Amino acid sequence: MTACYLAIDVGGAKLAAAIVSEHGEVLVRDRVATPPREVWPALARLAKRVLAAAPSTPVGCGVGCGGPMNPAERTVSPLYIPSMLAFPLAAEMEALTGLPTVVDNTAKTVAMGEAWCGAAVGFSDFVSVSMGAGVGGAIVSGGRLLEGRLGNAGHIGHIVVEPDGRPCACGGKGCLEAYCSGRAIEEETGRPPQRAPQAIVERTGIFVGRALASLGAVCDLRTAIIGGSVALGFGEPFFAAVQTELDHRARLTFTQGFKVLPAGLGQLAPLVGAAALARGI
Repeated sequence: MTACYLAIDVGGAKLAAAIVSEHGEVLVRDRVATPPREVWPALARLAKRVLAAAPSTPVGCGVGCGGPMNPAERTVSPLYIPSMLAFPLAAEMEALTGLPTVVDNTAKTVAMGEAWCGAAVGFSDFVSVSMGAGVGGAIVSGGRLLEGRLGNAGHIGHIVVEPDGRPCACGGKGCLEAYCSGRAIEEETGRPPQRAPQAIVERTGIFVGRALASLGAVCDLRTAIIGGSVALGFGEPFFAAVQTELDHRARLTFTQGFKVLPAGLGQLAPLVGAAALARGI
């Protein structure tokens, strides 16, 4: 039996767990809605259920979680899960499963998964954007994932796209996440993102394109891989709006031709990415 990994995705809307093979194939998968309280007990039950169905004992566990996080203390503080403020997720998962565990920002795990066996195979420089309950990002430059001082590099969701705009959960105003996250869209429209009006879909694409143009100029990038339930649910009209805005704004010689691609792993990207994280243990 080949090696396999326990993969965990901790999101503001859902908790997911899977057993992933060393080739990136999802062998077992389960998910539950993220409860308003008692998130860790729900996650622990889910992880145990998936482990019980594993074809062999995993060799490691990878966890993708919303940020910010503190790798030195191995804690997470996802903005949309208040009950997990400064939560020692890696240590708790290790105690629960007995597996060596590594935790990182979901968007960074997605980038690793896409580079392993998704839309970014063969790319040495790109930004990965995850649009779900929040908006996360990760930057790969020269084949290396950028970490930053505390491992939080790539938070594209907090690029300001509307000066003096809406308040954001981070405490700032006008952030991309305040307009383009699933939570923000639902609060504005009174309906889930998959039922958002066409004008909201197009505006979301424009704001994402605006943020990517700025990021491309700062980091010398011209490829973006975008996934997550919001982006993939919006589909082609969203991606067309992003590309049109990029074509309009990315005018420097080294950003011209900036292309946006949907995540090749689709909705499985966070789990395959978490397994990619575990492969490096």
